Amino acid sequence: MSTFKPFPMLIFILKACIFISLVTVKATANETIEIGAIIDLNSRIGKEQKTAINIAVENYNHDRRNNKQLITVHFRNTSKDTIQDFFTAEELVDKKHVKMIVIGMQTWEETALIADIGKRHQVPIISFVTASYTPELVQLKWPFLVQMTTSSLDQINCTSSIVSSYQWRKVIVIYEDDMYSDSSMLAVLTQTLKGHGVEVEHQLILPQFSSLSDSREVVRREVVKLLQKQSRVFIVLRSSVSTANHLFKEAKEIGLMGRDSAWILADSLADLLDSVDTAFISSIQGALGIKNHYAEATKSFRHFKGQFQKIFRSEYPMEDHSEPGIHALKAYDSITAFAKAVNSLSTKSSNDSVLMKNRILSSNFTGLSGNISFVNGVLSHPPTFRIVNVDGNRYNGLGFWSSMFGFSKVLVAENGEIIGVNGSHIMKFSMVKWPGELKRVPKGWAMPTDSKPLIIGVPGRTSFEKFVKVETVAETNEMKYTGFCIDLFKEVLKILEKNYTLPYEFEPYDGSYPDLVQQVINGKYDAIVGDITILAERTKYVEFTQPFAESGLTMVVPVKYDRSDKAWMFLRPFTGNMWVATGAVFVYTMLVVWFMEHQANPEFRIGTAMWFTFSSLFFSHGGNIKSNYTKTVVVVWLFLVFVLTSSYTASLTSMLTVPRLEPSVKDIGWIKRTNATVGCDGDSFVKDYLRQVLELQNIKNISNQDDYPKELENGNIKAAFLEIPYQKVFLREHCNRYVVAGPNYRFGGLAFAFRKGSPLAHDVSEAILTLTQDGTLNRLEEHWFALSKNCDNVDPTVETESLSLWSFWGLYLVSGATSTLCLLFYVYRLFRKSRQLTGAFRENIVHPSTDQSFRTNTAGIIRYDKNDKPTVTLRRVTSARGAGLGVDQRADSRKWHLVSPSDAAQIFDSSSQHPQLAIDLGNSRSD
Repeated sequence: MSTFKPFPMLIFILKACIFISLVTVKATANETIEIGAIIDLNSRIGKEQKTAINIAVENYNHDRRNNKQLITVHFRNTSKDTIQDFFTAEELVDKKHVKMIVIGMQTWEETALIADIGKRHQVPIISFVTASYTPELVQLKWPFLVQMTTSSLDQINCTSSIVSSYQWRKVIVIYEDDMYSDSSMLAVLTQTLKGHGVEVEHQLILPQFSSLSDSREVVRREVVKLLQKQSRVFIVLRSSVSTANHLFKEAKEIGLMGRDSAWILADSLADLLDSVDTAFISSIQGALGIKNHYAEATKSFRHFKGQFQKIFRSEYPMEDHSEPGIHALKAYDSITAFAKAVNSLSTKSSNDSVLMKNRILSSNFTGLSGNISFVNGVLSHPPTFRIVNVDGNRYNGLGFWSSMFGFSKVLVAENGEIIGVNGSHIMKFSMVKWPGELKRVPKGWAMPTDSKPLIIGVPGRTSFEKFVKVETVAETNEMKYTGFCIDLFKEVLKILEKNYTLPYEFEPYDGSYPDLVQQVINGKYDAIVGDITILAERTKYVEFTQPFAESGLTMVVPVKYDRSDKAWMFLRPFTGNMWVATGAVFVYTMLVVWFMEHQANPEFRIGTAMWFTFSSLFFSHGGNIKSNYTKTVVVVWLFLVFVLTSSYTASLTSMLTVPRLEPSVKDIGWIKRTNATVGCDGDSFVKDYLRQVLELQNIKNISNQDDYPKELENGNIKAAFLEIPYQKVFLREHCNRYVVAGPNYRFGGLAFAFRKGSPLAHDVSEAILTLTQDGTLNRLEEHWFALSKNCDNVDPTVETESLSLWSFWGLYLVSGATSTLCLLFYVYRLFRKSRQLTGAFRENIVHPSTDQSFRTNTAGIIRYDKNDKPTVTLRRVTSARGAGLGVDQRADSRKWHLVSPSDAAQIFDSSSQHPQLAIDLGNSRSD
């Protein structure tokens, strides 16, 4: 009988459990999701992307919080043949059954081909290349394309802001084309720059590098063409590293990387500055780059950076740098977005490609490269760009730009958002190292050199030679340039030489002024130094400096003496209001003097007062005036008379001695009505202006300033149309014979002209302003346009103005106020004394006794006895026989009468016989 052995049985059961467990784990491990990655494994970008994708997949697969599905990546290397990449993507979809493809191509052409496969097989395609089309159009054509990029509009706005900040007015845009590109990005950039006042002078469109058999020769041939352009501001809007490498080498060899040049690299190149070799960096010294900014201080980034550097160094020991760039971060974030979508779906739902794409596009998280959320298939959060400056073997950070805050040197985190401190729309970053080690901001223009000086056109045929005169020196047969404009330009050069030299050569031009401007537009001349008028049409094609003289069109005509209105000339020194005011003050003063003086002097009647006041205009009086108030009024009146007579005499003398010159032609209306002949400079724009705007037909060309007087005196022309600077010069030489008539037709002024967009125009404008402020411009004007010896400083066309009330109202006010105050004081004192005398009389009057048989005759005498003043007696007469009083009996015995001093004396003597009836009230003082 055999015995039972439990130990082997236990071992068997344990092995069976282990086997079943392993089978279950294997079955679970087989539940994987396949994804593909087509990248350039030989490039630095591809190496970074592969490393980042592996790290993201490994982190996901080892995270216990994730679903049981694992992610497997199938890497494929890109080919120089785009068709081969197309078949590679087909193989990943058909044979590997991938649920997503990450493509690291750097051209839109390859991206669009793979996007076609994604559309046909409904497989999400994640790309890192910005499309040449608008996001809405991309979604319509390739609905399964997910772009881990933002709209190119932000980058265009950043580029335009940089150009505008440095006041560059012309740029050259360099763009690498491919079969899927369109001109929308170039068109948007051109329009945006135009909004900043910047012109795209030239577009250098290079063919795709992979399509060229001899790429270096093609690039060189295209770059050499840039030497014929004036702008030296180059914007590399889109280019592959291979094309850019040839571009910068050739540009450096022919001198386009030298002084006064500026290069701006868009993010397609600037984002690669961390991974390109030193030879590439050395060829773009001083360039500005626009890099996508990402936060390097976060915990997640530092953790990723440690992983990345460890793996990258072990797999690629020959690489110089092991820091991850923006392409590695975006590759990592793309896998993270896919992994989050997988986690949000069940195992069965993860096979639904449409649902998978929608979950990827609905992502909303903060990744290593920034906020990850999509709108219309592209990242929705506005990017923040870092402005860098290539210097040495690396680059220096200058600051940041975002559409939310503009330029800023520092970024801070606020409420989860990255914002700039003291944002500005103007780039104010200092310490920029420019190409050629230039210490100032480049002009961005082909600056003149000794071998290629500035060619300046000078008007060789001018009507007024004081502005510009070109003559040939007989001894040397050389051209001599003189005049106000030439001297002004030499003064401008003295100021410009403080910053840079400006080699130049003058060339005379014997054509008309419009043709001379056209030569600048055509490129024959770089500038014009002369009396060029600023016109609206010309500003479209040339750049004018600050005007150094005002401009406008005036009509100059001969003068004639005006001998009319001589009979009433004596009234003209004063205006009508002045005469009325003078008469009013005269009458008022006369009445006041009469009223105050007549009370003390009955012989001073109204006629006497009128004669006294009026005659004081011509001579002083020796008459005796009694009242002090009257004396005060007369003193102020005499001062007023003195001022008025002096002013009247001076004004009338001026009117009689200075001849009045009147224009022989009043206005342009008479010219039109009579179709009279007028003269002008036929080589300027004036002739066309007279025909087209003023509608004058009978016009005669005058080629020299000395011909104008002859033609006007002979009657060949009735008027000459001259611009204001010429008119001033002409009248300074012929001041007493011609005047300006009619309105002034304004223009922009006289200035120098440069090619459109030339920075020299701005520098010359600043120099002209400096010369204006320090008085140099005035000294030049006095030197060249001095007043003729036959002329004085008096303008004969200016008439002596009549004196108005406004010039004397203060004096009239003083005179009137003085008269009024004196009158008020006089009336007040008169009224007060009258009350005192009336009260005294009532208190001291004596009534007769009741036993007398006759009626009492009562007389009250009020004497005003002071110095030589006449005595005035106030008498009351009763109806009785005045015994010894000699007073006639009156019907009304209660009336008071003013009597003469002799009558008062008789009354006083008669009343002495009846002392009780006579009361002497004493000597009352009058004023």
